[in-house]
Amino acid sequence: MRISKTYLRSTSIQCYLCLLLNCHFLTEAGIHVFILGSISAGLPKTEANWGFVIKDLEKIDNIIQSIHIDTTLYTESDAHPRCKVTAMKCFLLELRVILLEFSHPDLNETIPNIIILANSSLSSNANITETGCKECEELEEKNIKEFFRSFLHIVQMFYNS
Repeated sequence: MRISKTYLRSTSIQCYLCLLLNCHFLTEAGIHVFILGSISAGLPKTEANWGFVIKDLEKIDNIIQSIHIDTTLYTESDAHPRCKVTAMKCFLLELRVILLEFSHPDLNETIPNIIILANSSLSSNANITETGCKECEELEEKNIKEFFRSFLHIVQMFYNS
């Protein structure tokens, strides 16, 4: 299974620039700049992750148009903004169900990427406790197309905030 770290693509220029600068400044300070620049280039850019999740969801939408998946999944169709973290966690759990129940090469590549990107973006919200939100099992079960449509709506809540 190949997981692409799409958020690293735009940071490679930082590494090259740092390396170029350090060739001329091989001092202790130059080495520190190089190390810090390399570390910052490898850190995920959470503000960009949601955009990549949206692109992956669009890819999945095209995939499910071409294959037949007859399943229902717990779906939060009208989440309140104060419950968006809880809703996102439910969507991510249901993505794991899709991975377990269906074997399709494009889904097996794209879904883990979404899970990784979304979880890394959610890490800053890990300690948030949302009250009054529905548990996953309390949600209505909907078909896979409705599931991904609602999932996209939740992702856009994060992306636009």
